[in-house]
Amino acid sequence: MSDALWGGRFESSMDELVEKFNQSIDVDQTLFYEDIEGSIAHVTMLGDCKIISNDEAKQIILGLLELKTAYQNGEITFTSKYEDIHLNIEHLLTERIGAVAGKLHTGRSRNDQVATDMHLYTYKKVKIMIDALNLLQQSIITSAEQNIDVIIPGYTHLQRAQPILFAHHIMTYFWMLQRDKERLTESLSRINMSPLGSGALAGTTYPINQQQTADHLKFEQIYPNSIDAVSDRDYILETMSNINLIMMHLSRFSEEIILWCSHEFNYITLSDAYSTGSSIMPQKKNPDMAELVRGKSGTVAGNYIGMLMTLKSLPLAYNKDLQEDKKSFFDSLETCIDSLTIFSGMIDTMTVNKNHIKMTIEQDFSNATELADYLVGFGIPFREAHALTGKLVGECIKENIFLKDVSLDKYRAIHPEITQEIYSILQPKAAVERRTNFNGTSTKSVLAQIKQGKSKLT
Repeated sequence: MSDALWGGRFESSMDELVEKFNQSIDVDQTLFYEDIEGSIAHVTMLGDCKIISNDEAKQIILGLLELKTAYQNGEITFTSKYEDIHLNIEHLLTERIGAVAGKLHTGRSRNDQVATDMHLYTYKKVKIMIDALNLLQQSIITSAEQNIDVIIPGYTHLQRAQPILFAHHIMTYFWMLQRDKERLTESLSRINMSPLGSGALAGTTYPINQQQTADHLKFEQIYPNSIDAVSDRDYILETMSNINLIMMHLSRFSEEIILWCSHEFNYITLSDAYSTGSSIMPQKKNPDMAELVRGKSGTVAGNYIGMLMTLKSLPLAYNKDLQEDKKSFFDSLETCIDSLTIFSGMIDTMTVNKNHIKMTIEQDFSNATELADYLVGFGIPFREAHALTGKLVGECIKENIFLKDVSLDKYRAIHPEITQEIYSILQPKAAVERRTNFNGTSTKSVLAQIKQGKSKLT
């Protein structure tokens, strides 16, 4: 007979390679605390429902708590012989308290056990992600407030477009992250569901109290269908989808950080704590953390697609394929949390090169729209004003000057009523402050936006 804990009907043990291929303890040991927590809730209920005696329940609970302490002290060793975290814990518990440990599994299956562990773990990690998003949002708001007077070129097609406040630009990422945070928060109700008591797929004949275990574990609701309870991985896929949106937003932000700290832009300087050097070029200061976040966004995208492909053809209820729901999921969770945490530190410690930016914004044609709008004020149709301005920009490029350098006589050749006021209109500061609409880039509008953003921090 096989010596596996499930091996009663087997006459021989597994092939050595099959045993290695079958095991998941190297991955799912991550669920140790959740498995202990779920087991304590289950055995407490078994005792209260008189399915096992109170003395037996207390003995098992004490053994589980002792295992928890031993694990915290580094005294626990897992083995692939017992496949997964559930059988390893049951084996260790049996070694500690004897045969009574076998009563722990009364009225449950590894199917609802692992599902319970995963719900508990996912809920915990999503809450941590929400906190990490909140901290990064705070970092963005702090940087926006500290640099409220900084004007940078706004870009479309990576070509200079119009002057905007630096604060307005980075607050864009605040609102991306706010949507991410709202999506995660809204998903908690689907994560915080109890599958415990569903058994392998059909429930159990024991008179269990599922509401008790759900309350013990602080689940908001119980799955109405036992088959759905053990086969559902939608909440994992949804969380991975949300992670992909977060990482995509961080990747876009990373790209701009990488550009901004280059010699060609020189808008910001990153702290040494968030940069690396070159093994051959002594002068280098590389934005490796931003690059890694950008790169890891591709890794979590691959994880998501892999999970989707694993789930897409599975018949009900539980299948061994679902063992593959952990490695890539755990990786995506930790990658996202680490990326958010690193990004907060990177934003908190970066320096905005205000003097260089001020000089840069004076040397472009991002004020061309101001001239076109100014001409409209004289009754010139916008399309004509646009064409006149475009023609003048072309002439300036040939002469290697900018709009602020054009003579007043040349402006009056466009329209005789143009005055010295044109040079004030063309100033980047004036261009910014004229855009006072609700979500515009004026200082007044951006300060109101920051105030609104602060109300979203939790």
